Amino acid sequence: MLEFLNLSHNQFSGNIPSSFGSMVSLSTFDVSYNDLEGPVPTTWLLHNASASWFLPNKGMCGNLSGLPPCYSSPVVGHHKGKILGLLLPIVLVVGFSIIAAIAVVIMLSRNKTKPQEGVIAEARDLFSVLNFDGRLAFDDILRATEGFDDKYITGTGGYGKVYKAQLQDGELVAVKKLHQTEELDDERRFRSEMEILTQIRQRSIVKMYGFCSHPVYKFLVYDYIQQGSLHGILENQELAKELDWKKRIALATDVAQAISYLHHECSPPIIHRDITSNNILLDTSFKGFVSDFGTARILKPDSSNWSALAGTYGYIAPELSYTSAVTEKCDVYSFGVVVLELVIGKHPRDLLDGSLSSGEQAILVKDILDQRPTTPTTTEEKSLALLIKLAFSCLESSPQARPTMRAAYQTLIQQPCSSSSPVPFSALTLQQGRMS
Repeated sequence: MLEFLNLSHNQFSGNIPSSFGSMVSLSTFDVSYNDLEGPVPTTWLLHNASASWFLPNKGMCGNLSGLPPCYSSPVVGHHKGKILGLLLPIVLVVGFSIIAAIAVVIMLSRNKTKPQEGVIAEARDLFSVLNFDGRLAFDDILRATEGFDDKYITGTGGYGKVYKAQLQDGELVAVKKLHQTEELDDERRFRSEMEILTQIRQRSIVKMYGFCSHPVYKFLVYDYIQQGSLHGILENQELAKELDWKKRIALATDVAQAISYLHHECSPPIIHRDITSNNILLDTSFKGFVSDFGTARILKPDSSNWSALAGTYGYIAPELSYTSAVTEKCDVYSFGVVVLELVIGKHPRDLLDGSLSSGEQAILVKDILDQRPTTPTTTEEKSLALLIKLAFSCLESSPQARPTMRAAYQTLIQQPCSSSSPVPFSALTLQQGRMS
């Protein structure tokens, strides 16, 4: 009868054959240092078997001290281990992707609804205040507009939306915020306006109080001009009546002074390039302020000053259709259009599109006047005759033939004398772009 069997240090693999379970005479069965797996035959466990007979092996189990218990058949356990080994990396990758996606969605939603405190802190540090007695603060702007809520929008300003904001001390300001786009042209216009308005101060140019240039917050803060644009007032029947001839003549003079300041008192000169009735704002007393410097250009002496076409159709000087050279005379032409718009009460496109060029028909000046204000006084008629004559000189097709804005302003501040027009105002006519 076989009592001692030593099969250690071989390369046996697989399970111990079940036939060994019937060999009850075995007192020693050493199969250590092999690649065996599965349960130890229970017959031997009833005797004084040693765990050292079965270790180390690949995966043996049994109710023997030193061996792990057997929970399932070895084949099933082995296959489950392989399946789990394959599935575990997949589960981890998918789980991580889902968690990352959820985190991104949460971050984006937070950025849309409420900017991070770090962003607000950075923007607050970049917010600059210009001569506003310390009353203006970044947080005050956010509070007054409720984080730039659309209900505070009062209009648009070329590259951005304009918000009305009431500060804590009751002061009203206008805030122009850059559109949330990646348009380089909008960014360029924002920086142009910011740069120019920090350098200039003139009583008929809208005053800028501060600005913020941050990747999330880009806005300018201006004095709030209550009545809105000249274009809007001329379209309003009641307000157009209130804008009488005395106010219109004074308005033209103020705008001429502002443009003359840009051309002749700034060094280097500044060309606005978008003088229109939409960019002239009026306060409650109908005093005018030139605004929107997004397309303005500083004339640098060491530069050719050529630029892409800018401005508003109907106000752009004709020479810009064949040349891109920016000169002061572009603003002079636009000023002439605005002056005629003040006189007529609407854009003078019928007078500019060549309807008078044939010379076959003359138009009485009094017939083109806006009929909503009261009839002009004798003194106002003389001023209007001077104003209309100046407007047509500004609209000369040749830039060289147009006056400078300094000369235009000087013409307007002169008191018209009794002999300034030998022809009665009621008999003045327009023919071939001239007043006679």
